[in-house]
Amino acid sequence: MIRLISYLCAVAAAFGILAGTNYERALRAERETENHYQHAFSELVTAMTEVDAALQKSVYATSPAMTGNLCTEIFGKAMTAQMSLGALPYGAQELEQTAGFISRVGDYAYALSRAAAGGDALSEEELANLQGLSETASVLTLNLKSLQSDLQAGRLTLRELERAQQTLDGTEEETVGSFGESFRLIEQEFLEVPSLIYDGPFSEHLTGAAPKALDGLSEVTEEAARETAAGLLGVGKAKVYATGETAGELPCYTFAADADGGASYFVSVTKQGGAVLSMLSSRPVGSAAVSAEEAVATAARFLQDAGYLDMAETYYMTQGGILTVNFAWQQDDVLCYSDLVKVSVALDTGAVCAFESRGYLTAHCVRTLPEVAVSTVDAQAAVPSALRILAHQMALVPSDGQYETLCHEFKCANADGSHCIIYVNAVSGAQEKILLLLEDESGTLTI
Repeated sequence: MIRLISYLCAVAAAFGILAGTNYERALRAERETENHYQHAFSELVTAMTEVDAALQKSVYATSPAMTGNLCTEIFGKAMTAQMSLGALPYGAQELEQTAGFISRVGDYAYALSRAAAGGDALSEEELANLQGLSETASVLTLNLKSLQSDLQAGRLTLRELERAQQTLDGTEEETVGSFGESFRLIEQEFLEVPSLIYDGPFSEHLTGAAPKALDGLSEVTEEAARETAAGLLGVGKAKVYATGETAGELPCYTFAADADGGASYFVSVTKQGGAVLSMLSSRPVGSAAVSAEEAVATAARFLQDAGYLDMAETYYMTQGGILTVNFAWQQDDVLCYSDLVKVSVALDTGAVCAFESRGYLTAHCVRTLPEVAVSTVDAQAAVPSALRILAHQMALVPSDGQYETLCHEFKCANADGSHCIIYVNAVSGAQEKILLLLEDESGTLTI
């Protein structure tokens, strides 16, 4: 009996020690998490303070050189603010205004810095935009500093931030006066941000832009869309059944069709114009038995049969036994990179397993191209002498926004055999873009 009591006491003591150890570990983990969030929030406040200061200075810049320096600083600090914001465990509803504003500021500053590098001075409209962004940044920075003061004074803790996130997840009631609630109040105080029209992905002119390839086309019925899906798959219409609809910039009817082996095909067809937006097979892919060359040829034939003419292969990648080829439309001898179509081929059977045409449907149209003012020979002067030119073609290169630039495209090799592409503006003769090619047995990536 005494032995049993001693044994039980020893077990209880061991559990007590284990519980104490686990408690200490939990406290340590909680402190480390809070320190991580504290550091991220401190970085956010510092970065936004520097963005605010640089925006205020930019309004007084009178030379392209100074504008370029300040806008480059704004862009860099905005990127830091974005990363710091991403380290905080918030739901999208708390961060929507803040994250969107920081992204817009950074992108706009980047666009202005590029223009300044070309010698362009700020226009009156751009100065007004910077002034508006500066006013909003000042309010945001002031509110963030107030929040930081509450944290430092102990009126808020970052543990409450986690509880706020748990509330969004539906796992805990929200604490009164939580950090998340404070941030929601900051969101509500946002000033009206100026509408920015510039060449970048956050420009207002891109929001809700109509797909150019479908411009003027009427809406099709679901039955007509089902026939289109069946035609792409090469099956009878009776084998294709509707699964619903999707909204967004390209509203679609969605369909499915059963394939061999229990797999299925899923197809989206646009309501306007009845064009296939995407197709995907659910069949698992086995070991490769088809070469890359054969797969590329299969993809090209598939596009031809689907009615996509004058498409040129740009590059391909292989992943998970599937080879995906990117095709761009050619207008005369000019490659239009915005008009992009992707076709995927399963390398075990050589069958097309995926298709996506969003880029093509969004951008495709016949362009009015500018006159080439810089000859191929003259454009070569913008290619570094250390590079060996392997190939040349004319290309219409998209920017981050809706604009495109006619360029001479030079594929080049350096001394160690690595490849890159130099784009030279066909009107000004200046370098427009530089891409590095990462090539291996899987295909080609551009960076």
